[in-house]
Amino acid sequence: MLADFKTSLWLLKLGALVNLYFLVSTLAPPASAASAHILVPAQIFFAVSAFRCLFPVGYKHNVVFHDSPLSSIFLTRLLATFSEVAYIYQLSHVIRLLNADQVGWIDALSWVMVVQVVVSQCFVWSAILTGRLVLYFFEELGWAIIFVANTTASAYLYLTLDTFGGREVLVHLSLLFGSVYLPWQVVHLRLQLSDAKRGAQAGNPVTPVAEGLARSLRERNPTTAAEAWGGLVGLSWMTGYWATLTPMWIHYVVVVLSR
Repeated sequence: MLADFKTSLWLLKLGALVNLYFLVSTLAPPASAASAHILVPAQIFFAVSAFRCLFPVGYKHNVVFHDSPLSSIFLTRLLATFSEVAYIYQLSHVIRLLNADQVGWIDALSWVMVVQVVVSQCFVWSAILTGRLVLYFFEELGWAIIFVANTTASAYLYLTLDTFGGREVLVHLSLLFGSVYLPWQVVHLRLQLSDAKRGAQAGNPVTPVAEGLARSLRERNPTTAAEAWGGLVGLSWMTGYWATLTPMWIHYVVVVLSR
């Protein structure tokens, strides 16, 4: 197992080029003809993901790759909040578009995704500001709920609809993503819970919110140690989420729905 992620973190910067390419492609036809409900969330996601590839940070212990003001925990989390709400809204909108029979509980599940991503933002902000590691577990549990909802809705649509108007690939992608992400997230949740238990056993004090805010604004701990970045699970998360799988998925949604 790699003990140092220096090379991997440099290679992650290639993901910025991928995201910028996708972003530019949405500014001209045919992609720019997509609905604003699809296009704007994608553009927000690509811009923020490019930034995160260039200036990666880890919220636990304020880990950064570059000791730069741009590697601000507060700034990164602020941008990520908009990005995450935007792209989950996009995915929820896709479900409602594909729900041709207007099945009520499918539309409800799509809105559960949006509500849950907002709840997860509350948990991660609370974790950053208080230092309570268990709150990261609840944030990630929220992401599991989001993609259980997305996968369940997609599976129902796949099994019940006869035609998707040429958009069936979007259902296939949702099912494929869920089949890969959900098992991975089970492992991720177990690691988050283990971190929280170790923190509790070590007697980590709860940080006052004002102090946590100040630390998120100013404290930066540069390191390339694999353990500080969450090991291979953390690396796979950064690579898949910011640089490869999720950007490609979001871009393909725009491509399909701009036809």
